[in-house]
Amino acid sequence: MSRDTLFLLDTEFADPAFGGSRTFYCKDCMTVEGLLAAFPERIANLSVVRVPWPRPRAAVIAAIGEANQNLPALVWDGGFANEIEPLLAALAARHGFPERHP
Repeated sequence: MSRDTLFLLDTEFADPAFGGSRTFYCKDCMTVEGLLAAFPERIANLSVVRVPWPRPRAAVIAAIGEANQNLPALVWDGGFANEIEPLLAALAARHGFPERHP
C-alpha cells in the first residue's frame, strides 16, 4: 500500500467574509478528524497535512492542481478524492477504515 496524503483544513479558522472576528470549522474535515482519532492504527500509510483556510492553498495546488482546492482531499498515486463521500469510500478501500453507514 502506498503512502497517501490527506489534506485537511486547520481545525479552527477565521473567514474574512464574516468580518474575521468569528471562528469556524469545516464539517467534512471534522468528520475525517473523527475517523483519524477513532482509528489511529489505520493512519500508518497516510501523511496528514493541515492547511490554512484561505486560498490559494499551495500544497494542495502542487498535489492536485488549482481547480481542486476543495478540502478534505485524499491524494494517491494516480488519483484523488476531494468530495466527502468518495473520500470516505477511498479511506475505507485504501486504508481499512469502516464504511459510512447509508
